[in-house]
Amino acid sequence: MKSRVVLTIAVVLAVALFFSGDVSAATAKPNIVLILADDLGYADLGCYGAKDIHTPHLDRLAREGVRFTQFYSNGPECSPTRTALLTGRYQQRVGGLECAIGIGGVGRYDDAIRLAATHDLGLPASETTIARLLKDAGYATAITGKWHLGYEDKFSPNRHGFDHALYCLGGGMDYFHHVEDPPDYAPVLRLNGTPEKRRGYATDVFADEAVRWLREHAARGNAKPFFLYLPFTAPHSPFQAPDEEQPAPLPADSPRWKQSKAPPAVYAAMIERMDAVVGRLLAALEEQGRAKDTLVIFLSDNGGTASARPCGLRDMKGTTFEGGIRVPCIVRWPGVLPVGATVTHPALSFDLTASIARAAGVSAPAGRPFDGVDILRCVGRGEAPPSRALFWRGRRGDRTWRAVREGSLKLVSRAPGDRREEFLFDLGGDAGEQKDLLAQRPANAARLRQLLAAWELEVKPRR
Repeated sequence: MKSRVVLTIAVVLAVALFFSGDVSAATAKPNIVLILADDLGYADLGCYGAKDIHTPHLDRLAREGVRFTQFYSNGPECSPTRTALLTGRYQQRVGGLECAIGIGGVGRYDDAIRLAATHDLGLPASETTIARLLKDAGYATAITGKWHLGYEDKFSPNRHGFDHALYCLGGGMDYFHHVEDPPDYAPVLRLNGTPEKRRGYATDVFADEAVRWLREHAARGNAKPFFLYLPFTAPHSPFQAPDEEQPAPLPADSPRWKQSKAPPAVYAAMIERMDAVVGRLLAALEEQGRAKDTLVIFLSDNGGTASARPCGLRDMKGTTFEGGIRVPCIVRWPGVLPVGATVTHPALSFDLTASIARAAGVSAPAGRPFDGVDILRCVGRGEAPPSRALFWRGRRGDRTWRAVREGSLKLVSRAPGDRREEFLFDLGGDAGEQKDLLAQRPANAARLRQLLAAWELEVKPRR
């Protein structure tokens, strides 16, 4: 029998009451709010099992929408997933973005080092982003948060279709002083490409700007629908709670810069503040009467670090084991998606890009089709997504992590230097990837290995 999205009885009734099962019943051009957390672990929200981290607003969003339990980031680190999410295509097609860009624009593996040497490490303006497609379709567009897709001005958000952009350039940033990791301490906050100084905790600064932009958009009586991209830096290191402001940035020897060294209470406070400002944003939509015609998406850019709460998944950020790529994802779309549903089918970050495009009535440019599927159409109809294999590859230094999933079978490989290790898992009964089936099922491994090799050839970058 064809697999179906798991729905509770209450959800089935909601589906029957509110829509016919086809997302074409949606508003022609809904407003879209895309919220991205940074390094948020799978079990770091109340609705995903956290006991000591309180996230009432995101939990409410899950109750009012759908919650995915097998959702994956396109990459095991931030820059790769951000590339895929904005372009709707595998990040490998771009070149140089299979690893987080280093401080100041440093490349961290051979292809990225090559591009950095010519100041070409970033997301080129020639790559069409979802923001560009929406802007060209009449949307007002804004980003407030972490960019991390290139330090040079030619890679800036304003060159990718964002009308308004308050953003930080790179990865880790002191939450109060808005400077990058030591020893550089370079100021990295920008407003439409220009260095910007602001007081405040970064999570608040980005949320305040998002709410201000929404209210300004409404005050102008702007009839345009809007696309707001809010990529937080939380809970990425440095680990700083909202009440820990100091006169100077964290010293270079502070363990708070290290991704695996978060004091548990501080880590919880960072996530709880992110949840609180998401609540403010949702309240602003309600005050403006826009909540009912706004598609709201929340997800993380990769799996959690060692600072994340235990989730039963193997390993962490930077790997292609489940702990490095399985992430929380919540979507609310009133009148289109069921209420309180749990979606158990595998999906990837760039599937949301395809869904956003269809919701807005835009298409991928000629010659650059989306690699993702319209996952929200499937959820709205209560159907499984098309049968497909899912692929990952992440590179850093001489290490390469790969993975392919088809059905419940997943092949993982890691290559430190010239040595390559492989693992085969059946996630259907082993989500924690504890039982390696490689020796027992060589034919399955060979098939997945062949699929992965063919995919690597197909996504070879052009530059």
